[in-house]
Amino acid sequence: MVCSRSNLSQAFKQVKRNKGVAGIDHVPVGDFAHWYQDHGTVLISSLLRGNYYPEALRMVQIPKSTGGQRQLGIPTVKDRIIQQAVSQILTPIYESEFSDFSYGFRPKRSAHMALHQASTYVNEGRSVVVDMDMKSFFDEVNHDRLMR
Repeated sequence: MVCSRSNLSQAFKQVKRNKGVAGIDHVPVGDFAHWYQDHGTVLISSLLRGNYYPEALRMVQIPKSTGGQRQLGIPTVKDRIIQQAVSQILTPIYESEFSDFSYGFRPKRSAHMALHQASTYVNEGRSVVVDMDMKSFFDEVNHDRLMR
């Protein structure tokens, strides 16, 4: 279950390993255990009742390697833990549904593995590469059609 104490504890450990900075609430990863002792029961109750809403994102500008800036939204530690807890439940269910040729954001897959596969394709004589930029993709999705 997403909001079981063991799943949330495992999610917290993963978020802590990832480090990262505090979100809009300014609660750093290192202080979350104390926050959870005081508010964990209320958090779990709101998750179970379905009335939990994530906090606003802390927006920061980070430099792009090509110049310019990219806006990055940083969730609170609490929201990252909940996202991780959901991921820990859904990943084993849906991982087998994904294409074997998909490498991005997949467990036990890396950019190096994708490059190795691309090299294999070149060695097999394949010579066409398609490069897609998914910039603003979700802003362009026809939501009416998607929800049918």
